[in-house]
Amino acid sequence: MNNYTQTIREHKLKATPQRIEILHTIFNYGHINIDKLYEEMRLKFSSISLATIYKNINAMSENHLLFEVKLPNEKSVYEIIKDEHAHLVCNSCGKIEDVKIDFKNIEKIIANNHQFKINQTDLVLSGKCNDCNSIVE
Repeated sequence: MNNYTQTIREHKLKATPQRIEILHTIFNYGHINIDKLYEEMRLKFSSISLATIYKNINAMSENHLLFEVKLPNEKSVYEIIKDEHAHLVCNSCGKIEDVKIDFKNIEKIIANNHQFKINQTDLVLSGKCNDCNSIVE
């Protein structure tokens, strides 16, 4: 994903310099919270406000360009929407890793057993990553 201008326009949004930089920053981080995004954005746009960040994040989320990942006991992070996947979150270091999961069977079982139609799947699995597991306390 290098043509951020085209990507933003494909999602029916105006490709402003701020939106281009937000997308670039999120792409580089993979997952980023608003505070870190704001910190990074201020390096390029010193007068940018937190309200502008929120406004743009909301617009890009509403137009299905960004996805908010709600983490247990943490601030939400944002990522560029990609193929269906879950998130592994390390409780020790905070690392977030995408893991490919086929949700179709899970959705089918739930629909059959609970007469529930799922319209969005967001799975966050918490634990300890391999690096943190190998640290001797």
